[in-house]
Amino acid sequence: MTLQDIQNQALQLPTSDRWQLVQVLLDSLKRETNLKPKRGNLSRLRGVAKISAATGESNAQADYVIYLTEKYQ
Repeated sequence: MTLQDIQNQALQLPTSDRWQLVQVLLDSLKRETNLKPKRGNLSRLRGVAKISAATGESNAQADYVIYLTEKYQ
């Protein structure tokens, strides 16, 4: 039996049976793949976008003014 045969037979099932089949397939995939989030990658990014208290809006504004001044000279 090919995958196409299985798909055709599944589509002929009543809706409740198809939902049950979907649930069984998802459960088996979860068990086989053992999905666990990888914390290593995300933990290294913690605080990347954080703006320190010492760097206020005035510093950002001053930096932007300097950038524009140098750009249009």
